[in-house]
Amino acid sequence: INDFANGAFQTVIPDTTTVEEKGVKRIVACCGKVYYDLATKRIELQRSDVAIIRVEQLYPFPHKQFQAEIKRYANATDVVWCQEEPQNQGAWYQSAHYFRENMREDQKLYYAGRPPAASPAGGYVARHNERQKALVEQAFGKYK
Repeated sequence: INDFANGAFQTVIPDTTTVEEKGVKRIVACCGKVYYDLATKRIELQRSDVAIIRVEQLYPFPHKQFQAEIKRYANATDVVWCQEEPQNQGAWYQSAHYFRENMREDQKLYYAGRPPAASPAGGYVARHNERQKALVEQAFGKYK
């Protein structure tokens, strides 16, 4: 209750786990509740080389805060944006250029999420759960 009463909105929420900054090779950025699935998967996979940051304000984009988080992880070469919405919806479509703008030149940006679709919902709970699991696994998978 103290955080609610006396806290403040954070545009970017840093990784609060004990991930060693020098050991991080990949930054997974997300927004919203997908964070909890990603955090659970990171524990399951024992991936101490992955930092998860939350971008909770997409417009106006928090350039300074996002860039500060990117700079924290000097050895991270991959930045992955993970979202639950289809690729042509959600933050990716509107914000990918902001992510790139604030990354280092040696970093590559990847997308982890559902493919483009006309509808945001799959229509069946089982299909939703299957796709949710796949996009979370994709965030930790191999790229290149």
